[in-house]
Amino acid sequence: MSEQQSPQSQPQPHEDHGHGHQHGHGHGHQPQVPAVEVPAGPEDVDVLVVGGGAAGLAGALSVARARRSVLVVDAGEQRNLPAGAVHNLLTRDGTPPAELARLGREEVTRFGAVVEQGRVAGATPWSHEGTGFAVTVESPDGGTRTVLARRLLVTSGLVDDLPALPGLAEQWGRGVVHCPYCHGYEARDGRVVVLGTNPMAGHAGLLWRQWSAEVTVLLDPAVEIAGPEAERLDARGVETVAGTAAEVVVEGDRVTGVRTTGGEVLPCDFVVVGAPMAARSEVLEQLGAAVVPLEMGGHVFGTRVETTPTGATSVPGVYAAGNVTNLQAQVVTAMAEGTWAGAQVNMELVTEDADKAVAATRAQIFERPAWDERYGGEDHMWSGRVNAALQQEVEHLRPGRALDVGSGEGGDAIWLAQQGWDVTGFEFSATGRARAAEAAAARGLTERTHWRDVDVRTFEAGEERWDLVTSFFVHLPDGGMLDVTRRLAAAVAPGGTLLVVGHHPVDMPAGRGPGRYTHTAEQLVPALDPAAWDVHAETRARTAPARDGSGEQVTWHDAILRAVRRA
Repeated sequence: MSEQQSPQSQPQPHEDHGHGHQHGHGHGHQPQVPAVEVPAGPEDVDVLVVGGGAAGLAGALSVARARRSVLVVDAGEQRNLPAGAVHNLLTRDGTPPAELARLGREEVTRFGAVVEQGRVAGATPWSHEGTGFAVTVESPDGGTRTVLARRLLVTSGLVDDLPALPGLAEQWGRGVVHCPYCHGYEARDGRVVVLGTNPMAGHAGLLWRQWSAEVTVLLDPAVEIAGPEAERLDARGVETVAGTAAEVVVEGDRVTGVRTTGGEVLPCDFVVVGAPMAARSEVLEQLGAAVVPLEMGGHVFGTRVETTPTGATSVPGVYAAGNVTNLQAQVVTAMAEGTWAGAQVNMELVTEDADKAVAATRAQIFERPAWDERYGGEDHMWSGRVNAALQQEVEHLRPGRALDVGSGEGGDAIWLAQQGWDVTGFEFSATGRARAAEAAAARGLTERTHWRDVDVRTFEAGEERWDLVTSFFVHLPDGGMLDVTRRLAAAVAPGGTLLVVGHHPVDMPAGRGPGRYTHTAEQLVPALDPAAWDVHAETRARTAPARDGSGEQVTWHDAILRAVRRA
């Protein structure tokens, strides 16, 4: 590097820059399905939402408002569609579910999201670098297409495994209900029969008693209610009748009773069913997501997809919200979970986009193509003069074999050769090596200079040793110079000298631009075994003309690590 570089210019690592950003995901469970080959190019959408119910539309809104591309694929299978209205939803109580969905679709499209009718038939990880998915979308006319999405938000809901009783399915969501917080107020003071088919029957009876004084639990013979719970039911006036339901009696599209297998009819206006629930998890299971049982009171009530508090499933890049992961979520809960998951998806993409930007920035500082381009210009990057610290530290040494790491256009290596050293230059830029070889040849130093294509980040000395190993203004991210110092130290012969010089952070804006990759000499000292080395670390000031042509002299501070291997 030229001694004349000014503080106003950005620090340039001399040759071999830091480890490039290794972009990839390794969290959690990796899906055991092969990656699908898809054409190279931009993704179709940032986020594909599976399901257009409350959770899906809320998630889509959250992501679309973050100015990301969103596709919602909705099969129109929302669990609550048979219900006459949505309840317990602030400002929207009493809204028919289909109307609520229409309003939601209208709202998300105002922010740029696309909602289409269809079905997601499957998804596989894409073959691009990083996280993303190739999603098979079936349209209502039977056609299919592949949509590429960086992330998936699955809000496919659940399926209720309703008892096969005549009249029950037809009244589901109206006279046959399951949730008092969704339907309790509308059933107030009505006659309620709870089908007691599982251990939560007593709990359901007590709960519905809050809305009506006429509650009966039709208790299946296989289910027992005893102890404090039985006493509570009795004290609250909840009647318990042994028997098994055979039919929901409906007259004029209204529930009027429950007929038992014994022929008895229990008059009622509402039937409460605690049916098993299964998450619509086919797409998630195909990707390898964890599906777990939901247990209450020792009884399995259904299956759900397991997520973290952020809504992330066990598959990187796949999130879930609403009833597919929370079987008991009401509409308002599903909305909140969808909104939260959408925000987390956006945050993950924000981080990924930033990491990509870092990788692109680092590539311009640390990788071969960028340095081939720099050294391939018409003008030389550096002055060709020896760095001041090299001249000061080496003048008293007897010439031998020298290694110059990050030799660039050859200024330091050629100076060493002129002092009688046999010099090897490590330079991973082909154009840099060509310029260095040309300059050495012009000075008649071809026999004393040798140029190798070496990336110091992976350099292994093996059995080869040099009497002097130098590295000037090589800067690496993530503390990489500590590792490089260890690698270079292994190449120093007994009695030989290691000289590592970099820009001191005092000359660079803290945490900004290439200045964040600078280091002090003291930070490199731990790379050397004090039992094997005599180490000296210092910060040394020097002056040089400013590179802006003003003629002004500016001050630089060099971080100098000099170490001699004990013989």
